Amino acid sequence: MGDINNSVCLVTGASRGVGRGIALALLAAGARVHVTARTVTDAQAAVHPQLEGSLDGLVAEAAALPGTLTIHVCDHAEDAQTEAAVAKTLAAEGRIDILVNNAWPGYERMEEHNEFTWILPFWEQPMWRWHAMIDTGLRAAFVASRAAAADMVRRRSGLIVNISYWAAQRYDGNAIYGVAKAAIDKMTADCAHELRPHGVAAISLYPGLVRTEAVLRNAQYFDMTNSESPRFIGMVVAGLWRDAALMDKTGRVHVAAALAQEYAIADVDGKHPIPAAL
Repeated sequence: MGDINNSVCLVTGASRGVGRGIALALLAAGARVHVTARTVTDAQAAVHPQLEGSLDGLVAEAAALPGTLTIHVCDHAEDAQTEAAVAKTLAAEGRIDILVNNAWPGYERMEEHNEFTWILPFWEQPMWRWHAMIDTGLRAAFVASRAAAADMVRRRSGLIVNISYWAAQRYDGNAIYGVAKAAIDKMTADCAHELRPHGVAAISLYPGLVRTEAVLRNAQYFDMTNSESPRFIGMVVAGLWRDAALMDKTGRVHVAAALAQEYAIADVDGKHPIPAAL
């Protein structure tokens, strides 16, 4: 843990949304950033359920930033592809300092046949949503962490950040969502317990309302006054890596806006988002 400049980071699910923002923030801080995603081109993004966001677009946006970017085309529904992305990063860099598990297909296909299925009771939920959130999202976070941990343990240094959310602690409109986020938090706590003796940290990190592509398309439905840029949470990840007391934070849930207050981090627009609470 220490200087983010030239640190090696792997961010999963970085073609759009929070993952893209995290990658860009770490690149802006001078890190060596490896990213994964399925969507390579803008043409592919146009027919994706999220409509936009591609690795090609990330490469173009990152060109002006001081860090270095390496992309890995990866479908995290396949364990072997997740493991390969970690292995290729280790082979290229010799280490992974920070792993951010962000890959999350759970927000895709919110509507089916012109029906908003997110809010259906659990007995009417499509089973693909369980597969997306738990068999893919949760599982990919475990597989990537498992693949990266041995090297971190050997070096007695590393940070695993699992992107989670308040649905772990309160009902948030979808039972499967709550199960998945609660499982991420529990996985974080138990993995951190096993990693602590080896000097490696693992935390769950909660964003607030993030101005992702999907949120901006539907901004009329949100109160944007306390919203966060996609880069904000990546700036907080960099702050965690610099934190000399990081091991005191391991194993716990942290709200990104609260950590930003502790680290005196402002968002890209100069604002200081107010931390949410139960």
